[in-house]
Amino acid sequence: MKRFLLVYCCVILLAACQKVAVEQEKPSVIVPKTELVVGTIFGPQIYFSTGQGDSGYDYEMAERFAKYLELELKMQPYGNISELYSALRRGEVDLIAAGLADTPSRREQFRVGPPLYRVNQVLVYRQGTPLPKDINKLQGDITVISDSSFVDTLIELQKSNPNLVWDQEKDKDAEELLTMIAAGELLYTIADSTSLDINRRFMPELRQGPILKEKQPVVWLLPPNNSDRLMSKLLAFWHIEKRRGTLAQLNEKYFAHVKRFDYVDTRAFIRAIDNKLPKYQATFEKYAGDIDWRKLAATAYQESHWNPNARSPTGVRGLMMLTLPTAKQVGIKNRLDPFQSIQGGAKYLNSMLERLPDSVPESQRMWFALASYNIGFGHVEDARKLAQSMGLNPSAWRDIKEVLPLLQKRKHYKKTRYGYARGNEAVHYVDSIRRYYDTLVWIDNQNILLELKEDVTQTADNSGQVVIENAQPQ
Repeated sequence: MKRFLLVYCCVILLAACQKVAVEQEKPSVIVPKTELVVGTIFGPQIYFSTGQGDSGYDYEMAERFAKYLELELKMQPYGNISELYSALRRGEVDLIAAGLADTPSRREQFRVGPPLYRVNQVLVYRQGTPLPKDINKLQGDITVISDSSFVDTLIELQKSNPNLVWDQEKDKDAEELLTMIAAGELLYTIADSTSLDINRRFMPELRQGPILKEKQPVVWLLPPNNSDRLMSKLLAFWHIEKRRGTLAQLNEKYFAHVKRFDYVDTRAFIRAIDNKLPKYQATFEKYAGDIDWRKLAATAYQESHWNPNARSPTGVRGLMMLTLPTAKQVGIKNRLDPFQSIQGGAKYLNSMLERLPDSVPESQRMWFALASYNIGFGHVEDARKLAQSMGLNPSAWRDIKEVLPLLQKRKHYKKTRYGYARGNEAVHYVDSIRRYYDTLVWIDNQNILLELKEDVTQTADNSGQVVIENAQPQ
C-alpha cells in the first residue's frame, strides 16, 4: 500500500512538472504595434492645429515617418521640455519631435536622429531697448526656457564671463517668452532664428541681437536603449525623404517666405485687420469657393491694401486690382465696387487653380495660382518648362521660385513662348501673401483660444452670480 502511494505521488509530481514545462515553453503573446506615438510641444513651426487641420514641420515629417512604418500617427503634446524627456524615458512616446537642437547634453541622455534643418541661436529684445552688441555687457537679465539648448549656450558663455546671469522658465514656451519681450515684460531672451522670423509677423516689436550660435541642427530624440531598430528605420526614411526633396520643400514652406521682414508694413497690416477687414470679410468668405478665404483676403491686401479705389499706372483697378479684360472675362461690370471686385478676383483665382496640371501637389497649387494671377498663367508655364530643362522639378514651388527671376534675363526668356516677365516680382508677391495669410491664421487661432478660455473661466457661484476671470491669452 505504501509502495502504491509512493508511485502515485511520483506520477502526480511528474505530470505537474511536465505541465509547468509545457507552460514555460509557450511563447509569450506579442501585441502588434499599431501607432507611432510622437512626443511634441505646440509651436508654429513644430505642431499646431487650425480649422484647416494639423500642421507644422515636425508634424508633417512625423506623418510621413508613420506612413513609412505603416503605423497610425499619434502626436502627444506636452507642456514643456522636461515633461517630454520624462515621457521618453518612461516609454510613453516612441520619439520626440519638437524642434529641439542637437546639443552635447542631449547626446548624453538620448539617441539623436539626423538633422532636419539648421537654425541660428539669436538674442531677442524689444524695439526701443538698447541694442545689445555684446551679450557679456547686457544691462539686464536673460530669461530662457528650462532644459532648452539655450541653457547650454549660456553655460558655455559663462565660462568667459562669470557675471553672466539668467533666469529659467519651466512653465512657458518659446512663443510666450517672445510675447513677454514684445510687451516689455522681459528684457532679453534667446530664440531660434526660425522662431523669431515666424513670430515677428505677429509681434513686429521683436528685434534680433547678436547671433550666439550658428547653424545648429534640429533633430529628433530617441530612447537611449532598445531603439536600434527604430533608429535604423529613421535613418533609412531620412535618406529617402532627402533624395525626394521633402526636407527642402518643408524648409521652403515654413521658413523661406518669412525671412523678409518689414516693420512698417507688418504694423500697417495688423491695423488694417482691425479697421478694414471687417467690412469685407463676409464677402471674402462668400466667394472664396474652395480657397481658404484668408488666402483670398491676403491676396486682396497685397493687391490694394484693401482699398476699393486703388489704381495702378498700368490700368488695373479696385480691391482685387483687376484689368479691364479680366473683369469682362469674369463678368464684373464695376471694378471699383469692392464686392464685385472680390467676386471677380475669387473667380479668376479659382480659374488659375483649375488650369494647373495635376502634377502640382495640393499643398503648393495656391502658390502657382498666385504667381499666375500676378504675371499670367503663360509665364508660369514658361518657368515650369525652363525648370524641367534645367533638371529641376516643374511641379515644386521651391524650384519654380528659383527659376521665375530668370524670365527677366534675355538668354533665358528668348527661349520661352511668352517672353520677358518680372519673375522676381512674382516671387516677392507670393511670399508677401503667404506672410499675410499666416498672420490672419495666427490671429484667428488667438481669438479661438480667447473664446475657449472665456468659456472655461466663466463660472457661476451658488447665488447664481457669474464670475469672469482674466481671459487674456497666455
